[in-house]
Parts: sequence; structure tokens; C-alpha cells
Amino acid sequence: MSTPSNPWQLAARTEKMNSSAIREILKVTERPGIISFAGGLPSPKTFPVAEFAAACEKVLHEDGKGALQYAASEGYGPLREIVAAGLPWNVEPAQVLITTGSQQALDLIGKVLIDKDSKVLVETPTYLGALQAFAPMEPQVVSVACDDQGVDLDDLSAKADKARFLYVLPNFQNPTGRTMPEARRAALIERAATLGLPLVEDNPYGDLWFDAPPPAPLTGRNPDGCIYMGSFSKVLAPGLRLGYVIAPKAMMPKLLQAKQAADLHSPSFNQRMVVAVMQDNFLARHVPTIRTLYKAQRDAMLAALTREMPAGVSWNTPDGGMFLWARLPEGVHAVDLLPKAVDKGVAFVPGTAFYADNADPHTIRLSFVTASVEQINIGIKALADAIRSL
Repeated sequence: MSTPSNPWQLAARTEKMNSSAIREILKVTERPGIISFAGGLPSPKTFPVAEFAAACEKVLHEDGKGALQYAASEGYGPLREIVAAGLPWNVEPAQVLITTGSQQALDLIGKVLIDKDSKVLVETPTYLGALQAFAPMEPQVVSVACDDQGVDLDDLSAKADKARFLYVLPNFQNPTGRTMPEARRAALIERAATLGLPLVEDNPYGDLWFDAPPPAPLTGRNPDGCIYMGSFSKVLAPGLRLGYVIAPKAMMPKLLQAKQAADLHSPSFNQRMVVAVMQDNFLARHVPTIRTLYKAQRDAMLAALTREMPAGVSWNTPDGGMFLWARLPEGVHAVDLLPKAVDKGVAFVPGTAFYADNADPHTIRLSFVTASVEQINIGIKALADAIRSL
């Protein structure tokens, strides 16, 4: 018998889809003995397992049938109320859409706002997951220049014509860890309004500040000109796959329709458990313990970098979040460094994965939250040795 030909014809948009460089690197970190600074995973030490065990029993006992049934696409009413009440500007629960992680929020926003070849602006560098989410819609993604305070407003003005939106992470940005200060935020909101440019503000890390909270969100300054995204992954647990979108009322119907087409609704059982866990002001007690842990790990990594790194390596000092951004000496490329680092027992993410265009090959992202202080000391020394070898 002859082998039958392949009857499947892939959609043209699949050519734009690509694997996550981070997910591929994480496969390497599963090898025994590898110290990983690669993943953007919260520390499992922060997961409130006992509280979720109690919440699971409570939800099943009090409303088990409702928790296990299909539910409203908008999300569980009490959870939407909690989200709305917790934001520092006036938000109605009707403006809250619960999503299956903030990654789904990016997908829904892309489907609703992006046409083929439409222009989308992003920071330089930006979150890799956003580039992946937008890619199937086949936009023209344009990087806006940034400095250590965020978006360069003059470059934004030069590139804003006919752009659908600017995607921005003002707080402890992934991948750089930088935070946009108050003056730049105020200027960005004013400039965006002048340009008629909507903003998509992604804020998964804003609660993870170390010494002082970041400035107020961009969206609260112009709610009709912004969409805001948040997540429960970094303050409770990523396995819940729960995030949310805050959108102007005029945007909600189409976002809701995109949500219905994608998965009908996010897990209603998980939503009820989060509501049960968050009773009695739980996050106000829990999140400070995360901040304390992450700050100690950041400080350990900064000390190790200062102690171990050869001349020509530079890095920033993030005020919160999970990531630190470093630059290698001229002539040392991150993609060449990675296999040598892995051979020495340490992994990181080359910075090139986070650029929409004109990637800087000398940059790397280091996550400091899943490794112990001892592992940080060993891993940074190994990384420094690998850099010297090049």
C-alpha cells in the first residue's frame, strides 16, 4: 500500500505562530543539577496551599453544584466585585471580564483590536507572551524606543500614526524589571490622549513592590482610553489560570463575545475558591510575605553579581517584581553564552526573545524568585565563569 498524502492544509496564520523561547529553555532546566534563572514562575513557597484546601472544602460544601456547573462568561459575580473594589479608580463590576489567565486577556484583546497588517506599538523590549498572542492576527508590530524610565515620548509620537494601541507594562516590567516613574506616566497619558492612541496596560507584578508601591496605574488617569489587565497568578497561584480585563463599557460586548468563542467561561470552581481565600482581607496579610521573600532573593542576586561578574557586565536594580536585566560585554552574545552556561549548570533567557525587532544580542533576563540564596550564589558564579570563557 502506498502511504496516503497529508489531507490537512494549515491556515496561513499558523506561519506567524511560534514557540516560546522561554518554554523551550525551561525544558533544559529540567535536567538534574541545573540552576534556573530562566522561568518567569512565582516561587512555590508563596502558594497558600492550606488556605486553598480549606476553600475547596468550603466551596464544595456550600455551593458544590454551582461550582461544578457552566457559568456566566463574564465571570463569577462576587469575584468581579472584589476586583473592581480593589482598583484605585472608580470601576464598575460590569467593566470586569474574568479571563483564563492574563495570557488569554492578551489573546482576546488581539482578536478584538487587531486586523491583518494593522500597526501595534510595543515597548523595547517587551513581554514575549504578548508578541506570541498578537502574532496570529498578523499585525505590523513596531517597537517604541525606551530608556530606564520607560517609553520615549518623542519616538512614540513619531510612530503613533494609525497605530491601534500601545502595549505597556509600567510596573517591574517583564523582562527588564524597570518601573515607569510618576512624571513619565503623567506625560505618557497626556501624549497618548493628544495622539488619540489607546493604551493596553498590563500589570501582573504591581503588588510585588519591595520598598514603596509604584505610582498609580495609567488606566485610572484615562479610563476611556485604556484597557487594564491583571492576574491572580503572582499573588495567589498561577495554576488557577485566572486573570482579568478592565475595559471601557463600549469595549466589553466584543471582548465578551471573543471570550465566549474561546472557552465559554473561565473555571467557575477556581473563581469561587479565590473568593473564599480572599475573605477577611487575606491578600493584605499574604502579599507582604511574598515581597519579603523576593526582596531578599533580589538582594542576594545583586550582591552575587557585584562579587562575581567580570568587567563589562552591567545590570539594573529592580524595585519589585521578579526579574533583573543584564547586559553582557561587547562581543559576547547571549545565544552563544547560553549553552556554555548550561554546561556549567545554570540557565537564563537570552534577551533577544523579548524584542519585536532590532534585538540587542548582548542582553539577558535573570529571574531571582525561584532559586534559593545558596543557588543564586552558585548560579551567578557559574554564569560569570561562562562569560569569562567567551
